[in-house]
Amino acid sequence: MAAQTHPLHSLFTSLPPTLKTRQNNLSRPTTLTVKCKSISGRKLRAAVIGGGPAGSSTAEALALGGIETFLFERSPDAAKPCGGAIPLCMLDEFNIPSELIDRKVTHMKIISPSNLTVDFGKTLKPNEFISMLRREVLDSYLRSRAESSGTTLLKALVTGLDVPTSADKPYVVNYTMDGSRRSLSVDVVVGADGANSRVAKAIHAGDYACAIAFQERIKLPEDKMDYYRNLAEMYVGNDVSPDFYAWVFPKCDHVAVGTGTVCSKQDIKLFQHGIRERVYPKIKGGKVIKVEAHPIPEHPRPVRVRGRVALVGDAAGYVTKCSGEGIYFAAKSGRMCGEAIVRASEGGERMIEEEDLKREYLRVWDTNYITTFRFLDLLQKVFYGNNAGREALVELCGDEYVQRMTFESYLYKKLADGNRWEDAKMVMNTIGSLVRCNLVGKDMQHILLKERLFA
Repeated sequence: MAAQTHPLHSLFTSLPPTLKTRQNNLSRPTTLTVKCKSISGRKLRAAVIGGGPAGSSTAEALALGGIETFLFERSPDAAKPCGGAIPLCMLDEFNIPSELIDRKVTHMKIISPSNLTVDFGKTLKPNEFISMLRREVLDSYLRSRAESSGTTLLKALVTGLDVPTSADKPYVVNYTMDGSRRSLSVDVVVGADGANSRVAKAIHAGDYACAIAFQERIKLPEDKMDYYRNLAEMYVGNDVSPDFYAWVFPKCDHVAVGTGTVCSKQDIKLFQHGIRERVYPKIKGGKVIKVEAHPIPEHPRPVRVRGRVALVGDAAGYVTKCSGEGIYFAAKSGRMCGEAIVRASEGGERMIEEEDLKREYLRVWDTNYITTFRFLDLLQKVFYGNNAGREALVELCGDEYVQRMTFESYLYKKLADGNRWEDAKMVMNTIGSLVRCNLVGKDMQHILLKERLFA
């Protein structure tokens, strides 16, 4: 889904970092364990299923750490429908070259159901921006980098994963390549194969709710494209999504216009029509050059590690509510998982087991990020449940303190240093906006009802 900075990120900065969360107690099959032992005459062998940012980052970390690594990607030329926004810190952290960036967004507008428009981004510093890129460009670059690090890249469709029935047996990846069926035996498997993960199904990782993202790439006349040169827009309202937002994000020579929903997936084309109507004067004369749709996870899976199998990225459910951000967390989870396997296996010299993956990867991830995911889930319910909440959200966006805290948290992926007094004012303003806009929302509903009756 679209990945964009969001004002609700700023409210997270006032949360205590030690807030704890409980794990789900789910029944699951008996897990095979094997005592860590040296591997004689070879290196640990790993299969990474899925060649997006999560899979490529995993494979790169594994290969650099001495693991024999195989990366499976069925459609290297395909492009996932995605807003394509990444935070500033990702450029340095993942060494993303500047030539991959299509646009550097320094201005944003957030538009409410009543068309109240707020300029969001007034507190950005001269050297700060949000990078907009195309997924096909980023994904191809990361895969190539993983390959140059020693990964064996296979253009193949994984059809299944055979889970061993005894602890000393390998996992078997079944796949088709060049029209023939093949298989590969490995010690470790990392599922980075998206929301409909075959790997997750093979290890009975449990289901989760999925949203659908729908996006059209529209090539605009030159004057209209110039308007979106460094501008991104977010629209909220029941007409564009009942539980998310719609977007217009600039790319190299076109804009991405899209929306998403989890509760009304059957009406996604109706909501896409809604966002096109809202932005029609700005995109009039444009030509649709591509239409895309894709499932997006709504929360982490119940199980993300089982046996010697780990899930990362969308397969694990690492997409934040409110903002729909997934690219950074996909790449981050992949790298963390790859490095965890390298540490646990002592550079590929020893076999690993489930407890190693949980200790070195899952617990570290949850300590750093799981509270953020759950808190943003709560905030989405508060602000996206109805048009009154959305009006309150846009009203809050006009506050410069909210903007500053939002961008510092989003761009650098760390808690911004806030001011206790300003934090308290922000909380009170939030409550006040919700109260006021609830009344405004009721008035708007009455006005719209009258217009329909007398139309």
